[in-house]
Amino acid sequence: MPEPQNDARRGIAIYLAVAFGLSAILWTLIIHAGSIGAARGLYVTTLMWCPALGAFITCRILGRSVRSLGWKWVPRYQLLSYLIPLGYALAAYLAVWLTGLGGFPNHTFLDAFAADARWTGLPSGVVLGGYVLLQGTVGMVGSTARALGEEIGWRGFLVPQLARVSSFTTTAFVSGIIWTLWHVPLILFADYNSKTPAWYSVTCFAVMVIGISFLFAWMRLRSGSVWACAFLHASHNLFIQAILTPLTTDTGHTAWAIDEFGGALALAAIAVAVIVWRKRGLVEGVPAIG
Repeated sequence: MPEPQNDARRGIAIYLAVAFGLSAILWTLIIHAGSIGAARGLYVTTLMWCPALGAFITCRILGRSVRSLGWKWVPRYQLLSYLIPLGYALAAYLAVWLTGLGGFPNHTFLDAFAADARWTGLPSGVVLGGYVLLQGTVGMVGSTARALGEEIGWRGFLVPQLARVSSFTTTAFVSGIIWTLWHVPLILFADYNSKTPAWYSVTCFAVMVIGISFLFAWMRLRSGSVWACAFLHASHNLFIQAILTPLTTDTGHTAWAIDEFGGALALAAIAVAVIVWRKRGLVEGVPAIG
């Protein structure tokens, strides 16, 4: 039997207070240092696990089992979750490259990687393929380890609670707004942004995050698995932050188009949201315990 709506609302309130309270400690440390790379990236890694800690603490306060966070392993959805972000990210970057808003590949980046890997002298195509292969396999492990912390909180706990008191559309939209707000301190006061004005970075980032939140919420409710969302998040971060953005050359106005703070991904995310929203009937009213 679904829990009463007021219990779900109470759980949401407690969770947000705990998760954002813990996160504030890390925001302060990162903002004081001025960079998300501070402490060799340990600050931001810890920050990414604050949503999970919030979920665990909230479950303890409410007397709920952490098994309700959705630990089932569903290979089909894990595979889809790996491939889907590659699809929408590559579509956005291909548009950037083909229109000249950005160039491909970034030979300066590839030369630096080749030197670091002791691959100097190899054809650029081999270096490019090797880099993408290593990031897409070994890099995915580390990316998943970090993304899982956020997903245990946002999709493991928050989305199922929101789904108990609202429609799928509201669940996806509200979870996207919360996810966006959680990032805003680092966009405005640290270096998690692009070379564009803050208002533009925040706007594009918000559109992108809210758009893909429809996909993330749908995947959580449809699969019953937080792992599917962890793979989505890890794949999104990996292909955009570690592969496509570094491999794109700046042609003058590239920062306005690429990365999580540019217009290309924001538009791609809108398309993703529309596609997923049209399939909302498959998850409307479905409990997400696994």
